[in-house]
Amino acid sequence: MIVDSHCHAGPGDGLTGPWDSNLTLGRYRRRAVAAGIDRSVLLAAFHSDYAVANAALAQIVAAHPDRYYGFAFVHAARDRGRIMEMVRTAVEDYGFVGIKVHRHDAPISGEICEAARAYGLPVLYDPMGEVHVAELLAAQYPDVNFILPHLGSFADQWTAQLAMIDHLVRHPNIYTDSSGIRRFDLLREAVRRAGPHKVLFGSDGPWLHPGLELHKIRLLRLPAADEDLILGGNLLRLIG
Repeated sequence: MIVDSHCHAGPGDGLTGPWDSNLTLGRYRRRAVAAGIDRSVLLAAFHSDYAVANAALAQIVAAHPDRYYGFAFVHAARDRGRIMEMVRTAVEDYGFVGIKVHRHDAPISGEICEAARAYGLPVLYDPMGEVHVAELLAAQYPDVNFILPHLGSFADQWTAQLAMIDHLVRHPNIYTDSSGIRRFDLLREAVRRAGPHKVLFGSDGPWLHPGLELHKIRLLRLPAADEDLILGGNLLRLIG
């Protein structure tokens, strides 16, 4: 099974760009189906109230339960004091299987990590190049799995991505995904040094083409068993 571990969907209310505007999945889904992608993890767009955004995302997931998984988006600062309750709602009412956090909102917090630990969920945290946080996460929450996407930097910050590879090698609970990685040799180095069990296929759809992002994994020319881990096995293991 091929699983795209990183796709955004649902309403955004900021209207500063595609990242916080309404995200539909029609074009993405057609491209994903054509590429042979079986399922996708959905994450909300940036929103002023992630409880509202998660509820809307839950409707999309519920309409296509054979196609989509949901992750609960939380804001470390604005949602302080209600994160455990938001995660409880996401898991028990929506059937979500992970947590999403973005440094653009605020740095990840212990409250988020405690909620992830309580519900046994992986955390997808975009550190925007601040990959040193992996050291703290690995030390303080060794029983929580963290996915730092884009090899740590969607902005193609070379030094951060190099450092991220070292964190992948050293810390059993630190993972990354392939979405938006433009320096192909760094993706190849991450798989070579850390192992295929530490990298997840992701597209960052609907903005990036899932077929194009999938082709990067194919170009690694890995043994079938290793490729299968990246294309879905790792994500399925992390969400149980």
